[in-house]
Amino acid sequence: MRDFDVLVIGAGASGLGAAIRLGQAGVDDLAVLEKAADLGGTWRDNTYPGCACDVPSALYSYSFAPNPGWTRAFAGQAEIRAYLRDTAERFGVTGKIRYGVEVTRARWNAVDARWELETTQGPYSARILVAGTGPWHEPKIPGLPGLDGFPGEVFHSSRWNHGYDLTGKRVAVVGTGASAVQFVPEIVPRVGRLHLFQRTAQWVLPKPDHHVPGVERFLLRRFPALQRALRSAEYGAMETLGFGFRHPWLLRQVQKIGLAHLRLAVRDPALRAALTPDYTLGCKRLLMSNTYYRSLTSSTVDVHPTAVRAVEGNRVLGADGSSAEVDAIIFGTGFHILDMPVSARVFDADGRSLDDHWQGSPQAYAGTTVAGFPNLYLLLGPSLGTGHSSAFMILEAQLRHTVAAVTRTLRSGWASLSVRPEAQAAFNAQVQAALPGTVYQSGGCFSYYTDVNGRNSFSWPFSTGRLRSQVGAFDEADYEIGRIHAVR
Repeated sequence: MRDFDVLVIGAGASGLGAAIRLGQAGVDDLAVLEKAADLGGTWRDNTYPGCACDVPSALYSYSFAPNPGWTRAFAGQAEIRAYLRDTAERFGVTGKIRYGVEVTRARWNAVDARWELETTQGPYSARILVAGTGPWHEPKIPGLPGLDGFPGEVFHSSRWNHGYDLTGKRVAVVGTGASAVQFVPEIVPRVGRLHLFQRTAQWVLPKPDHHVPGVERFLLRRFPALQRALRSAEYGAMETLGFGFRHPWLLRQVQKIGLAHLRLAVRDPALRAALTPDYTLGCKRLLMSNTYYRSLTSSTVDVHPTAVRAVEGNRVLGADGSSAEVDAIIFGTGFHILDMPVSARVFDADGRSLDDHWQGSPQAYAGTTVAGFPNLYLLLGPSLGTGHSSAFMILEAQLRHTVAAVTRTLRSGWASLSVRPEAQAAFNAQVQAALPGTVYQSGGCFSYYTDVNGRNSFSWPFSTGRLRSQVGAFDEADYEIGRIHAVR
């Protein structure tokens, strides 16, 4: 069969969550299309040394599938991937995954009221399409002049080349975001020389990570109420921090912890000055590490507080005139967050893509549905990003909205469900009006939250509690309904 009621794109945390929740709601005619050979999404692709969650493990999981067996307060990549695999098996969705099927184009057929998909394994169609492709998926590598002529090894952190031996090598790391903060301390002891090119200094707080003793795991497993209490406590702590994101003056107090952390780890005044941010904490993604700063004090590390201008032969050239002769370049430069590749592959009935509609500034109603694209649901969509909480919180709110809309569509025999343009416009106007008072807008930095038009299309300016209630609510009045279902 290649014709379904619902097709889900992607078998990462979002796609698996959608398949589980839809299945629990009685949607059986469903398949998950996954381009890779295994599930896991971000946690399948990112295998760099030190890869781990930067949200407490108890929060970084489905609320309906708690895991009492986390071995660390902030779980590592292998453990998170295993959790996703175990959860998919536990809820019976692994049999619905079709591996090696990459969606190259999806277009809404208004006559038949169906989504028609072109894939690497032939055509598929569905009444409803759920995109679980996520924003932390496609690596972003800057188009540096001369990079193509670099004679050494080049790779992105999310495509780590484990076959390349870094021992004794001269390595340039470009980028100092969430991934670099984790892998740099891991590779410093192995490389001969590490040159870190830092365009912008980052705020790095201590990470309250620790091994979870076996007795604690036993108690969490034996008494589920304890795990719920732990999750609630961690949620409360993160929400307290989140209050500061909406009241930046509070975060300037938290900065004192970051400055003390830096001062204790880095004694050299010049290096410490280079690593000191000039914007308010929280304006860019909040980072945590107990080893990053200390690793940069190694005698084998050179910090270049500059962007990279070009590559010339085997030399990496900084914008400030500095340079480094290296054997390998590792990019920790993030992902296509607001220019997600899937948006160039999904088309409306007139043949216009999401990219064509958005013109560089993604917009959706409740971050989930897009006017002009009936029966389409985007998971971890625009304007829902928080700087302090778990992506699972966002995802589960969207899944409540999506499942309610999908089940109502199928059970009522509606041909289509399309968000009203005025509802989408009102939602986005509300978000944009609130953003200037947040640290995302007033913190004095430039981050990936800002799109090519200078608009913050990523961030949610309210509390996570409000996100869960507002985004999670499906209101039929906000949608246009095609009431006569097309005959297949």
